[in-house]
Amino acid sequence: MERTKYIPNYKKHYQEKVVPALMKKFNYKSVMQVPKIEKIVLNMGLGKAIEDKKLIEVGVEELTLIAGQRAVPTYSKRDINQFKLRRGKPIGVKVTLRGDRMYEFFERLIRVAVPRIKDFNGLPTKFDGRGNYTFGVDEQTIFPEIDLEKVYKTVGMNITFVTTAKTDEEAYHLLKEFGFPFKKENK
Repeated sequence: MERTKYIPNYKKHYQEKVVPALMKKFNYKSVMQVPKIEKIVLNMGLGKAIEDKKLIEVGVEELTLIAGQRAVPTYSKRDINQFKLRRGKPIGVKVTLRGDRMYEFFERLIRVAVPRIKDFNGLPTKFDGRGNYTFGVDEQTIFPEIDLEKVYKTVGMNITFVTTAKTDEEAYHLLKEFGFPFKKENK
């Protein structure tokens, strides 16, 4: 009996729907010109970890659950006396997703987590000028992987989509074709 290789839904959606739509919209000559998502980076800034060492451990565990891949602590690069921060101290947690895990996370984010945001009316349409998109989430509890009873402290995170798009317009339409819930623009 021959097994078929598993392909995430959003990867299939990219190949079957997003690529043809973007080729038509931007008049690309080759499939290789169509922008794609290279990676998704999740980052939790845990500045309070200076006083509470357990926060880093909990952050690593929670981000690992959310992403489905081991998260790593991030460390300060310099001393800042006002914040009692020393070089080399852990101050955050991050994880970088690529390939199938990236597409699986992307689907869970759009279909499950984002609709659970309180008073949600769309994500901002602000890009970085180079085709990458970052938005912040106020609580990690919007992800169903997090058990509300075990939450040590509610913290937010930044989610960054790094694309191969050359312009913000291309990146916007790439994410829009995936069903990204951007705010309605008043025009």
